[in-house]
Amino acid sequence: MDWITGIQRALDYTEAHLTGEVDYEEAAEAACSSSFHFQRMFTMLCGFTLGDYIRMRRLALAAEDLMRRTDNKVIDIAYRYGYDTPESFSRAFARFHGITPTQARHGGSVKSFSRLSVKLILSGGTTMDYRIEKKDAFKIICKKIQVSKPQGDTATEDISAFWGKCSTDGTMEQICKYGKFDSLHGVLGICFSDELADSGFPYGIGAEYNGMPLNGEGLDVIDIPAYTYAVFICRGQMPDAFKDTYKKICTEFFPQSNYDYGHGVELEVYPSADVQDPNYTCEIWIAVKEKK
Repeated sequence: MDWITGIQRALDYTEAHLTGEVDYEEAAEAACSSSFHFQRMFTMLCGFTLGDYIRMRRLALAAEDLMRRTDNKVIDIAYRYGYDTPESFSRAFARFHGITPTQARHGGSVKSFSRLSVKLILSGGTTMDYRIEKKDAFKIICKKIQVSKPQGDTATEDISAFWGKCSTDGTMEQICKYGKFDSLHGVLGICFSDELADSGFPYGIGAEYNGMPLNGEGLDVIDIPAYTYAVFICRGQMPDAFKDTYKKICTEFFPQSNYDYGHGVELEVYPSADVQDPNYTCEIWIAVKEKK
């Protein structure tokens, strides 16, 4: 299945379940992707999250139901579109439409929000520096946190705050003490996307482990299996350069390449701490597998 067909199937699944439960795992499976990568790609492509899309589509359809002047009560429409109480529905409806459900039923102006569909357009025409590299299993030393699922810039903000904390509380010095930098030439940001849970995913800051015995610093030693990686060059001031590069990876590289996400890890390799330099250069390593 090609990338466009997969995304359209995921959108069709979501649309068909707007009056029931939308299972993010099933939507991602329809797109032949993991839930983590599908949600991340969706946000990159659309500028809003899958959850936001579902919410806005439901509220737009609820307004249509109200304006049909049927005998359906507000509470029935609230339940149909996933709200537990009329009060929670009314609050969400008013935030989106600017009027109450009762006002909408009596002819007030509401907002429309059309369904998404995938269309083939000419795009791209830009260059991306990347290489495919196979790396044997290795160990990393890192500090980990749990990050919320991708929602707008929430995950980015959590990760940026984590980097700031590790840079000031001595964690970075500890990582460098147990790290080696002859293969991956820098400090690592590690996204454990294969461990996605309902609450989010683990993210670590670390380095390749040099094998020195630990002295109780609160760091983890983790085995990273052998993977094939697509390695991308990222240039510019962080975190904007990272977000721009990742958007190109999602919208230009994966749709047109012979590779899919490998459901493994993603590594950010930072050669120095000078991330505000407009000419800063780092690398993004994404575990990949060849498309069947």
